[in-house]
Amino acid sequence: MSEFQDHRFSIAPMMDWTDRHCRVLHRTLSGRALLYTEMLTTGAILHGDRTRLLAYDAVEHPVALQLGGSDPADLVAAARIGQAEGYDEINLNVGCPSDRVQSGRFGACLMREPGLVAECMAAMGGAVKVPVTVKCRIGVDDQEPEESLFELVDLCAKAGVTNFIVHARKALLKGLSPKENRDVPPLDYALVHRLKRERPELTISINGGIGSLDEALDQLQVMDGVMLGRAAYHTPGILGQVDRRVFGVGEDVDAVQAVELYRGYVAGELAKGTHLAAMTRHMLGLFHGLPGARTWRRILTVEGVKSGAGLEVIDAALAAVSQARSGAQDERRLGGLEAGEAA
Repeated sequence: MSEFQDHRFSIAPMMDWTDRHCRVLHRTLSGRALLYTEMLTTGAILHGDRTRLLAYDAVEHPVALQLGGSDPADLVAAARIGQAEGYDEINLNVGCPSDRVQSGRFGACLMREPGLVAECMAAMGGAVKVPVTVKCRIGVDDQEPEESLFELVDLCAKAGVTNFIVHARKALLKGLSPKENRDVPPLDYALVHRLKRERPELTISINGGIGSLDEALDQLQVMDGVMLGRAAYHTPGILGQVDRRVFGVGEDVDAVQAVELYRGYVAGELAKGTHLAAMTRHMLGLFHGLPGARTWRRILTVEGVKSGAGLEVIDAALAAVSQARSGAQDERRLGGLEAGEAA
């Protein structure tokens, strides 16, 4: 397990996105960010392919296991398995709004059952030695967030929970898709700030709509931690500044360095039979906003899915980026000379 665990900056668990390959890529960019698995249901862990579902690389630490479920006994069993596998934290999802999650009585619909959530957290907290935490919304449907959020947090705090990650939106379970629930309900940062202000003894992280490190640093003026989701996934290059700007340690890691660091992991996984595209799909946004970004995405997308694709695809894409960067530098130098001559 990790020797340190700091919630100042974390990367949100995202279904079908933050798999083990994604997490290794993110770790090449930041050594300190707290990583989370995709949400795994207790049923999948207890009755499914546990080895595959819980697999992770040692480099990922600190890494938390996020669970989906509402049966205390099943959550205890899954939490114990997660602890035995070496996860640094067990997190309960009380925020996912998908139909499948609702039908299984877990995720955001549990905002309506704060007593049950607290019971689940007390059971897990008594069963494992690693921290147990909650990720929640501020409410669902017709709930009043001022009441639903504080009730959930207070009951869980009485059950021994000290760490909460709050997605600062309601989840509208009736009428909105999971995708719409990430954008349509308005953000209420002020309410989450108030929660921290009125519950200073708790560790409160904020999530939802935070699109840059500048915004994250602004939130850290009043919050204990910030969790980034889509911004971290679609523009992972920004994570290369996290250790320096958020934690005050180390030097920035640029996209090229991240590719070079990730390359060794990719080589090892290819030797095990993992398809290249399963790993490169998480790299598409690495050069976002930089010269060659479009060519980088095109090569990885088109060539990476072909049978037998290997490291040569990454190398070709990186060479194209290097060529585009050189061309951009030449244009800037030429532009500077022309400006000097005109002056």
